[in-house]
Amino acid sequence: MKKKAVKTPERSIVPFADIDVSTRYEDAYEIFRPDRLKSFIQEGYECFFTSENGIELRIHVQGDQLFRIRYKARGAWERAFSYALDPAYITAKPSGYEVEEFPDYIAITTAKLQCHVQKKCLKVDFLDSRGKKILKSRKGFQGYSTILKGMCDVSIDLKLDSKASYFGLGDKGGSLRLNGRRFENWNTDAYAYDVDTDPLYKTIPFTVGHRKGQWFGLFLDNTYRSYFDFGQTIPKSFQFGAHGGELNYYFFTGESSNAVSRTYASLTGKPELPAMWMLGFHQCRWSYYPESRLMEIAAEFRKRKIPCDALYLDIDYMDGYRCFTWDKAHFPDPKKMVQNLEEKGFKTVVMIDPGIKVDPDYPVYAEGLKLDYFCRRTNGDLMIGPVWPDNCAFPDFTREEVRDWWGKQYRELYERQGVHGFWNDMNEPAVFKINHKTFPDAVGHYYDGSPTDHRKAHNIYGQQMVRATQSGLKEIKPGKRPLVITRATYAGGQRFSFGWTGDNIASWEHLKLASTQCQRMSLSGFSLIGSDIGGFVDVPDAELMTRWVQLAVFHPFFRIHSMGNNVDGAAGAESELIKEQERINRLDQEPWSFGEKAEKHIRKAIELRYRLLPYLYTLCQKLATDGSPILRSLVLENPDEALYADWDEAFFVGDHLLVFPICEASITTLSLPLPSGDWYNYHNGQAVKTEAGLLLHPVKMGTIPIFVRAGALIPHYPLRQFTSEAPPDHLKLQAYFGTDKMESRVYEDQGDGYEYQKGKYLQRTFTQQGSNKSWSLLQSREGVFSEPYSEIHLELAGLPFAPKQVEIDGRSVEFKELDKRLVCRLSSAFKKLEIQ
Repeated sequence: MKKKAVKTPERSIVPFADIDVSTRYEDAYEIFRPDRLKSFIQEGYECFFTSENGIELRIHVQGDQLFRIRYKARGAWERAFSYALDPAYITAKPSGYEVEEFPDYIAITTAKLQCHVQKKCLKVDFLDSRGKKILKSRKGFQGYSTILKGMCDVSIDLKLDSKASYFGLGDKGGSLRLNGRRFENWNTDAYAYDVDTDPLYKTIPFTVGHRKGQWFGLFLDNTYRSYFDFGQTIPKSFQFGAHGGELNYYFFTGESSNAVSRTYASLTGKPELPAMWMLGFHQCRWSYYPESRLMEIAAEFRKRKIPCDALYLDIDYMDGYRCFTWDKAHFPDPKKMVQNLEEKGFKTVVMIDPGIKVDPDYPVYAEGLKLDYFCRRTNGDLMIGPVWPDNCAFPDFTREEVRDWWGKQYRELYERQGVHGFWNDMNEPAVFKINHKTFPDAVGHYYDGSPTDHRKAHNIYGQQMVRATQSGLKEIKPGKRPLVITRATYAGGQRFSFGWTGDNIASWEHLKLASTQCQRMSLSGFSLIGSDIGGFVDVPDAELMTRWVQLAVFHPFFRIHSMGNNVDGAAGAESELIKEQERINRLDQEPWSFGEKAEKHIRKAIELRYRLLPYLYTLCQKLATDGSPILRSLVLENPDEALYADWDEAFFVGDHLLVFPICEASITTLSLPLPSGDWYNYHNGQAVKTEAGLLLHPVKMGTIPIFVRAGALIPHYPLRQFTSEAPPDHLKLQAYFGTDKMESRVYEDQGDGYEYQKGKYLQRTFTQQGSNKSWSLLQSREGVFSEPYSEIHLELAGLPFAPKQVEIDGRSVEFKELDKRLVCRLSSAFKKLEIQ
C-alpha cells in the first residue's frame, strides 16, 4: 500500500478548526469562550455556573463588598491554596445576601454590591447597591490553549470607562495613573532600569480603580507571568490575565483608596510592627571592607553627630561569595566587631542571596545536596546557574522542609555572632550571563504539594525565600522582631519583610521615580519600602543627594546605598580591578561626602526623621493592625482634580502630613496645590492661604515643603543619635489649631519584642477642638505600658485669640508664647487641657 505524503511543515500557528490533517504546523491553538448558560447552582454564599460548552464560573461572596471570581476553561479546578492570602484571612458573612434570576442575567446581591452574570456568555458586571455600574465586561473571559504549551493564557476583557482612573500594581514606573499603558508581572533583575522599564523586581497584581466617586480594587491571584492592559492595545478595553493557571481574582469596593487598600490587606496580610531601630537611618555601600573601613564609617557618624542606627555589609564580607560565611582576611573576628558596633549604637545588617556556591567543601552546599533541597530541572539534573560565585545551586523554597532548613542556616550569624538583620537580594531569582536573567521554565518546584515548573513558581521564589528567613530568625530569637529586606516579592510578601526599589540611578528623574514607586507600593499593601537614596548607579551631586535624603525621610525604609566602583549590578565582579579603583577614587556616598553645606542640610533632614519617629511608629502600628497605607498619593485625594495632575511626587504621610518633594534642580519657587480645608506650614507653624487652591511657595535648600492639616497633632521625640541611645525624657506635641473635632493617635511600646501583643503598650488618643474663644485637648489612654517620661511639651500653632488662661485637669498652669506658638508643659497622664 502506498504511503500518503505529508506536506512540509509550515511556520504558522493555526486554530484547531483550520487544521488540515495531512499538514504539520508550528503549533495549533484553541480559544475558549463561554457560550450560553447551561446550569446554575447556589450553595450558601457560592454560586456555580456552567456554560453549554463546558466552561465553568464560580463566584464566592466573601463580604458585603468582596467577591471572588474564578473561571476554568477545562480540566479540574486548582486546589484551594494561595501564597498570597493571609492564613488568618476569614471570609465575612455578607448582609442582605440574595441571588435572583432574571431573563438575561442572574443577580448576586449584598447590602453594598451587586454582581450580574450574563446568561448569554457568563460575562460578569459589578454594580453598586443602587444599580449604578462600577465595572462592566466587554468580551469577558477567554482561555487560549495550544498543543505544545497547553493552557497558556487566561484573561478577562472589561470595558475601560473614559471616566475611570487606575492606580497600583506595586513595583512599576511612570505616572501613577495607569491608564493607556500595559504592564507585565514577572520578577526581573532590572539593573539600572529606566523610568518606563517593565517588568521590575516585584509582582503585585492588584489595581485600585476610581470612577465618579466610586473606589474599587481588583486582585488577580495568579503566580504565572501576568499582565494588565489599561487600554494600550485596545483603547476602550481593560484586559488582565496570566500565561497559565486559573483566572482567579477578587473584586471589592470601598469608600476611599485607603479603604480599598485595607480590604486588600485583610486578604493578603499585614506586616509585623517593625522594631524602632529599623525606622532609623541606615547606611550601606557595595562594599564596606575591611573591618577598619566599617569602623571608620561608624566613627564618622558619631563624630559628625549625624544620627544612624544601622550599617550594612554587601557581598564582599563573605568568603568567596559563600552565604553565611565571613572573609576572615577582612573580618577576622566578626562577633567582636558586631559587638563593638553595637556598643556605639549601630546594628549590623548583612546580605544573603539564594545562590549557594557549588563547592563540595562548603557545608551549606554539601548538606543541601545531600538532603536534595536544591531546585532540579525537570529532567532531574541540578539547576546550576552563574551568580556572584559563578556556579550556584538554589534551594526550593516552595518546600516546607527546605524553608525550615534555610532558616536554621542563620543561627551562626544571628545568634552566635550577633548580626541584627538580613538583606535577601538577587531573589527574583537572578542568573547572570544570559538574557533570560533567571531559571529556564523547565525547572521543577514542589509548590507545597502541587509540583509545577518555574513558570508558575518564579514570581513567588523571592517571597518564599524571605518567608523562610523570617521564620528562621523568629525561631532562633523568639523575643526579637526580625529585620528582613527583600528585592523580589509577590502579593502577600509584606507579611515577611521590608523592601526596596532595586538598582536605581542617580538622576532627578529617578528621584521622582523613588517617590512614585514608594507611593505605589504603599497603596499596593507594601508600605515598609524605600529606595537606594542618592541612586545605586552613578554618583549624585550635592543638590540631588540633599533632595533625595529630604524625600526619603518620609519613607519607612531609610537607607543610603550605592555601588561604588563596581561595574554592573547584574554581572560578576572583577574584584582586583575594583579594589584598585577603590584605592584611587572611592566614589563615596555617605552624608558628609558632598561638602559642608550639603552635610548640614542632610544632617538636618536625618534629624527630622529621628524627631518624627513617634509619628512614623504610630503609623506602622496602624499598618500592622488594619493595613492602612503609610504613604498616600496626593492624586488619590481626588483623581478628578486637575490641580493634582502634575503632582505625582506629592504624598500624604498618614492623615496629617502632606509632603512635596523637590524633584528638579535649582528650584526657587513652586505653585503647590493644597486640598480643601485649612493647612499650616510645618516648618514655621504659620497658617497658609491659597488662591484657587494653589499656594506660591518659596523653596530653600535646607527644607522641602511640608504641610500639616489644621486640627492635627504631630508627636516628636527629643533628638538622639540612635534610637536606643537613651529613653526620651519628654514627648513634644506640635498641635495645629482647627475648629473641627479631630483625633490624633500616639502609640508606644518597648520598641522591640512582642510584649505589646500581651497588652504592654500605650496607645493615646488626643482629641482637639477649637473656636474663636477657646481650645481644648482631651487624652484617653489604652494599654499598660509605662512611658519613660513624665512630661509632655505642648506647642500650639494658629490660636486665633490672645490666651488668658491654660487649665490642665482644672488646674491653672503657666504658659508662654514662642515664635507665635503657645507653649506649656503638662503631665503625660493629663486628661483635659483647656485654653481660654
